[in-house]
Amino acid sequence: MKIRLAYGKNGLQIDVPDRNLRGVLRMKTSRPLGDPAAAIRSALLHPIASDPLATLATGASSACVVICDITRPMPNSLILPPVLDTLERNGISHQRITILIATGLHRPSTETESTALVGEEILRRYRVRDHHARLQDEQIYLGTTKRGTPVHIDRHYVEAQLRITTGFIEPHLMAGFSGGRKLVAPGCAGEATIKALHSPAFLEDPRCREGSVEGNPLHEELLEIAQLAGHEFIVNVSLDGARAITGVFAGDPVEAHASGVAHVRELVGARVPEPVDIAVTTSAGYPLDLTYYQAVKGVTAALPVVKKGGMLIVAAECAEGLGSPEFTAMATSHTSPEAFMRTILDQPVVIDQWQLEECAKAARHAEVVLVSRRVHRDYEGRLFVRTAATVEDALALGFERFGAEASVAVIPDGPYALVSVG
Repeated sequence: MKIRLAYGKNGLQIDVPDRNLRGVLRMKTSRPLGDPAAAIRSALLHPIASDPLATLATGASSACVVICDITRPMPNSLILPPVLDTLERNGISHQRITILIATGLHRPSTETESTALVGEEILRRYRVRDHHARLQDEQIYLGTTKRGTPVHIDRHYVEAQLRITTGFIEPHLMAGFSGGRKLVAPGCAGEATIKALHSPAFLEDPRCREGSVEGNPLHEELLEIAQLAGHEFIVNVSLDGARAITGVFAGDPVEAHASGVAHVRELVGARVPEPVDIAVTTSAGYPLDLTYYQAVKGVTAALPVVKKGGMLIVAAECAEGLGSPEFTAMATSHTSPEAFMRTILDQPVVIDQWQLEECAKAARHAEVVLVSRRVHRDYEGRLFVRTAATVEDALALGFERFGAEASVAVIPDGPYALVSVG
């Protein structure tokens, strides 16, 4: 069977023998909103568990609107204009509005990326800036959480009178689902806060995984941090596989996000009757598969359907290579996931170790094979996962190991599907 994977900007077609295929696991088909711009305007007027945005803006002297960075496919061209217009019409001048790009510890945006994120007109009219987690003087210290996490949040966010975050909701490998509180931390958090949130104390807890919110200690920590920092309003959306808007969830940061999570959970669930020998997954294509660092999300998303000791093939273009210098150095310095884990347990957290820790979880469960021509060419034999130039090459490795009748499941959109067995 020919199956098209989300891979880079153009996709990737693979061929899986029919005798082996046990399922193609996709999010459910949902109808995109006919007039998403009108739906967003309506959500601002009639939000969930909150006064309208216009009411919140009245009397506020300044506002900070947080958006995702270039690694997230957000429809900012639809969301930002009505939000900004509402703020200005209700007394907040454009000079007093900051659009803050929630980079977390990602690299800063290029000029081209900033233009792509907000458009030339907004970039020219408003103050658009990146969050810089490593610059301590750009953060405000707000104390510690009940679990002892130090809370440092971007000064431009904390000092605004009205704080609004945008985002989209999808399964997240640690926090259960993205969106809502995640744009505050880690999105606008300082380095010390981000390191604490990504420590083994959270990540080794089995409740810190895709689709898990109830009892998830990381989710609870993020809610507490957002409350400390101040978080008045969200505008979150759900997206289909083509990145079209299928739902808008605006209003109270907790209640609106919970409503969006319930909606998304219904859409993204996909099942296979029993665990398979081999799972083929992706990191949902560009921009989520720009680096191996981001591609790990596709790896962990597929774990629930792979047999213990099976094989997990992730197809990710990785046009920018492995990721940050810190991540690249770590990813190429260890011979096995066990060796890597011995270097981080009971040690101070270092930048980007968390994504490699998630990969190590997967590699302790199944053999991971990364399909990326660039990574295979540049780093073959230097990672503690295997690499292959094509999915067909990787499948051949799997059939050699598990036999010609090995069972295969394919997850074309990777982390956009919440997969399970049953």
